[in-house]
Amino acid sequence: MSATDGDSVPLLTAVVVKDAGYVPYTRYVFHDIDQEAKEQVLLYHSERLAIAYGLISTPPRTPLRIIKNLRVCGDCHNAIKIMSRIVGRELIVRDNKRFHHFKDGKCSCGDYW
Repeated sequence: MSATDGDSVPLLTAVVVKDAGYVPYTRYVFHDIDQEAKEQVLLYHSERLAIAYGLISTPPRTPLRIIKNLRVCGDCHNAIKIMSRIVGRELIVRDNKRFHHFKDGKCSCGDYW
């Protein structure tokens, strides 16, 4: 993946997910910046970047497994649910508390994490 590819990945996933009904939940951005900048910050959370890279780097329909050492924020949790529905893949995200199995727009945690 080149530097230019890396710059477009978050924006591409944002457009696709917004078209499917995603609304950014900027409550999880604690910087004192304007609303648009907060929405941009959310696009660069590690799990979103990892999923975007996995989607372009692996064969279609294969599950993606992402492991991170911090909790998944609520905004990313909602975005990943939508991503799983759009791409038709199981997206498995392990945060520091639990496994989240996203499939067909739903999470195994029942939105309790």
